[in-house]
Amino acid sequence: MAVVKATQADVDLLARLLRAEAEGEGNQGMLMVGVVGINRIRANCSDFEGLRTIPQMIYQPHAFEATQKGYFYQAAREAERKLARRAIKGERLWPAKYSLWYFRPAGDCPAQWYNQPHVGRYKLHCFYEPTGEECANIYSTF
Repeated sequence: MAVVKATQADVDLLARLLRAEAEGEGNQGMLMVGVVGINRIRANCSDFEGLRTIPQMIYQPHAFEATQKGYFYQAAREAERKLARRAIKGERLWPAKYSLWYFRPAGDCPAQWYNQPHVGRYKLHCFYEPTGEECANIYSTF
């Protein structure tokens, strides 16, 4: 069962994001991008308060480099659709498990990103999860 509502168009949109943001990180890296995106919808806190749909999450201003810099144009493929469906069903894996932020620095991962602590790195992406009460619901199982 899905943890967020998603149409086939939403699955395709998320699949495109996975590909655009992390194709070079392999299936696990792309899945982690999906996990972070779904976490943003589920968390309803911080910069992501009020996000309820996959399109809202993906097109939130300044949220994803792929949508800002023009490489969010490739069609969804079945491999990425499968990964998107796994994220939509609530699959979580570390270090993206509770993360709301990730990015790909030129070097080492900063200790904090948007005032949130670094929790781990997967290949080239650094992951950051919230602290404090504001986003405490990200740690629930829903």
